[in-house]
Parts: sequence; structure tokens; C-alpha cells
Amino acid sequence: MTRLTLLLTSAVSVSLLCFSSQTQAQRHVFIPGSSLPQANNASGQVMARTHLRILVPSATQMNFGRAATQPSELPPFSGYSFETPASIACIYQLAEPSVRGCNPNVTTANPSGGGRAIALVDAFDDPSAVADIAEFSAQFGLPPADLTVVFAQGAEPGIDPTGGWETEEALDTQWAHAMAPGAKLFLVEAATNSLNNLFAAAQVASKLVAAAGGGEVSMSWGAGEFSGETMEDGIFTTPGIVYFASTGDSPGVEYPSASPNVVAAGGTTISRNSTTGNFILENTWQDAGGGPSQVEPRPAYQRDVAYIVGGTRGTPDLSFDANPNTGVWVFNDNPVLGDGWFIVGGTSLAAPSLAGITNAAGHFSKSSTAENSALYSGEQRRFNDIVFGDCGLNISDFALPGYDFCTGNGSVNGGKGDKHF
Repeated sequence: MTRLTLLLTSAVSVSLLCFSSQTQAQRHVFIPGSSLPQANNASGQVMARTHLRILVPSATQMNFGRAATQPSELPPFSGYSFETPASIACIYQLAEPSVRGCNPNVTTANPSGGGRAIALVDAFDDPSAVADIAEFSAQFGLPPADLTVVFAQGAEPGIDPTGGWETEEALDTQWAHAMAPGAKLFLVEAATNSLNNLFAAAQVASKLVAAAGGGEVSMSWGAGEFSGETMEDGIFTTPGIVYFASTGDSPGVEYPSASPNVVAAGGTTISRNSTTGNFILENTWQDAGGGPSQVEPRPAYQRDVAYIVGGTRGTPDLSFDANPNTGVWVFNDNPVLGDGWFIVGGTSLAAPSLAGITNAAGHFSKSSTAENSALYSGEQRRFNDIVFGDCGLNISDFALPGYDFCTGNGSVNGGKGDKHF
């Protein structure tokens, strides 16, 4: 058996034993301290949280939490349904040829394309970001990443004591690259996770992407809505940039995903046959954030879904696999949580992945509003319409044909329509 140790934010060491047989009941979803609700700091500044969850499987052939030393210890592993770039590309029809069942242990065709730039906005420093994405790319047959790390406030940020932001940055960079391997990446690190610092980092990211000819900015974090949030919406209006913000990993609405000037990235669950590992269907993830904003008015592009959203901004707009039980592989040399391969979910996965898919589609919208206007244009053939499952506070929302609060317009389908995501 393999022993795994995770250090929780309380500094209590918890040992988890991985035994030789896997059952769903033995799995454990670990929520790092960075993803827990954050109190305001001593100056009264609002602090953001990541939208990150880590799956600790019950049994595995990998040395989870430390670097693998043998080829047999590297993902993907036979019998497990955790997603690879190729299996995700297969499910969302982003690569040819498509393999029946989209089994992670069978399909090998990765996404291709990508250009200009994608910026990932995060807090604290991930000193191993460049080395980690190189390891990830080599393992899954992706081209080397063009990644530049930028310190938004000038000086190199400190390390997040919870370890969560470091894994967040590994997830963001690796899965933006996986979906758009030809795009230049900027990892823009804010000094802390205060909204003030993160908004400033978003502005730095916007300038970098604009200078590269346009592209996308991804933000996999958020905080509860607040009365003055509409005054911040202008941050996400740089011409030639589409902004993506994850909706969160609990029912309800967070900011900045509530802004009408971003594409709100929600979460789904990928269902697979427990014997063969083959893809069955995509359904809701009950923990995904979404719902009607308490502050933002309904934007013009949601006029045709007013019967769902009412008079306020509704989220999400678009969704992607986020359930940690159907999570993806991420490599991270993490001094707090351990070194090696992690299985990661949460809507933190959705924002950079959708940014990458949009980038690889190659149309480069003039703004998030233009992108959302296309998403809500009524051409549902562009999406996988999620019609199974429920979500929301008190599990009071349901998957419906067309738009709903669980998955928005659904998930992307690269094999349909004009790939205008």
C-alpha cells in the first residue's frame, strides 16, 4: 500500500492509506485552505478563494503526492477514469480522430491549435510553474509550453501557506496549454489573494494579452458578491480580450463571475462506465456555482433567457468538467501538499480550459460581451446541452433543455457548428 500525507491549513498532518481495491466510498475529496471561505484581512480588504478540489483516490498505481520514479507510475493508469488532455478532447470533439468511448487509457489525440496569448491570473508564487508544465507536456505528448511568469506588483510574491494557490497555478497553466498548445501563456501572480491585488493583476494581464494581439484572460477565483462590484466591471473591458471567471464550488453566485463582462465558467460531471471506463454522458455537478446575481442587472445578451434569470445577471454562461471525481491530471512540485501527480477538479478547471478552447477556435472576439452574445445567439448546435441532473441552493435548480442555472448553455462541442464558443 502507498501512504499519502497531506498537510492541512491547521498544520495537522493527516495520513491517508491507499489500499489495493478501489471503491467510490473510499475516495476522499480534499479542499485546500485556499478554497475555503476567506475572511477579510486586517485592513478590511476582501480576500478571494480558489475554486479547487483535489481527489485522493482509494487505490492507485501512482505514488500520489510524490514524483513518480518508474514509467509504470505515470498517468494515465489502467482502470482509472481520470481525464487526460486527449480524453477531454475526445469528449468535447476537439480532436480527430475521435475514439469510441473516449477512454483515457485508449484515446491519444490531443487538442491542437492556439495562438496569440492567454493570461492566467493567480495569487502568490508558484516557483515550479515552468518545470511543472514541462513535466505535464512531456507526459501527455504536448508541445513545449511558451510560459512567462509575471509578478503583478513588481516583487516576487511569497508562497501560499496552504499550498492551494500553487496547485491552482499548475492547473491553470497546464490546462490552458492542453486546450490551446499553440498559445503563448502568461502566469500573472498577484502579491496576495486580496481582490485589490488580483484586480490589479488582471489589469497587468490585460496589457500583456493586448500587446500580444489579443486573446483571453482566465480567473479561477472569486469572493461573495458585494454592493460595489458594478464599479469593478470596467476592469474586464480591454478591447480584443475575452475574460473567463469560474463560478465557484458551492451553490450561489460569486464575483467576478457575476460580472456581465466575463464569460462565467461553470462545472459538469463526466459519467463513465465503471467497468470499461467508456464515456456515457455529461451531467450536472451539484457543487458547481451558479444562479441569479444579487447585484448585477441582466445584460442584453441574456434577454432571451429572461424566463430563467429574471431581471438579473445569471451564471454560468458555459460549463466544463469540474467534478473532482471525474477530475484531470495535474503535475505540481508542491512543498505543502506534496510533489507529483494530482487529480484535480472544481470550476478552477473550467475557466482556463474554456479560455484555451476559445483561443484554439481562432476567431478572437472583440470582447467578452461579443463572445457571450455569440453564446446566447440561439444556435444550440454549438453546445452539448446538459439535460440530466440538478444543482443550486437546496438542490432547487434542474438541468433543462437550453439555458439553466446548473450548466448555462451547456458544454462545448467542437464537432458541431462553426466552433464559435
